[in-house]
Amino acid sequence: MMAPGLSSSRIPMNVRLFLALTVSLAVSPLIMDRFAQGVGALPPATLFGLIGTELLTGIVIGLLGRVYFFALQTMSNAAAMAIGFGNIPGAPFDDSEPLPAITTMIMMAATAMLFMMDLHLELIKGVVASYDQLPSGQWFGPRMSLMRIVDQSTAAFVLALRISAPFIVYSIVVNLAVGLTNKLTPQIPIFFLATPFVMMGGLFMVYFLISDYLTLFLEEFASWSVHG
Repeated sequence: MMAPGLSSSRIPMNVRLFLALTVSLAVSPLIMDRFAQGVGALPPATLFGLIGTELLTGIVIGLLGRVYFFALQTMSNAAAMAIGFGNIPGAPFDDSEPLPAITTMIMMAATAMLFMMDLHLELIKGVVASYDQLPSGQWFGPRMSLMRIVDQSTAAFVLALRISAPFIVYSIVVNLAVGLTNKLTPQIPIFFLATPFVMMGGLFMVYFLISDYLTLFLEEFASWSVHG
C-alpha cells in the first residue's frame, strides 16, 4: 500500500494484491521462528489486535521510504515551475492528477532506477529485519513511529531541497535580471521576450544536472534502505 514504486495507482489493484500475497509467502519461512509461541491459542480479539499492529508496522516502514518520493515530487515540481515549465502538464505517473512534464520524467526515472538497483528488495529485507527491533506480540508504538516519520520527512525534504537548489537559484537570478532590465526599459515587454530564453536555460540545466540530481537522490535513498 505504501512502498515506493509498488503503491502507484498506475499498477492495478489485483496486481498489488497478488504481489503482497507473494511477498508474504516468500518471507514467512524467514520469520516463523520469531513469532511468539502460542499465537494460535490467543483469543480472536487479541489476535486481530496483533494483526492490526503488524499492518501498522508495515505501513510505517513503507511510508518511511515513500516520503523520499513525496519530497522528490514536491521539489521537482518546484524546480519545474522555477524554470518556466510549471504550466505544461504531463501524463499522470504516480498519482491521478497530472504533473508538469519535467516532474513526470524525473519521477519515472527515479522509480525505474529504484527497481534497477534492486532497492525494492531492500525494503522487503527491512520488513524481515523489523522483527528484531519490534518482536511479534509487541503492540504498536505510535509515539516512536511518529518520531521516525517526522525525522525521515525532515531528512527527505532537506535532501530534495539540496539537489533542487540550482534550479531555485537560477530562477531567482534570472527573474532578478529580467526585473532590472524591465525597469531600465519599461517600454519593452521584457517578461514576454525573456520567457523562451528562461525556459531554454532551464532545459540546459536539466540536461547537464539530471544525472547528478537522480544519483544523489538514489544514493541517499539506498543508504537509508540498507542501513536505516
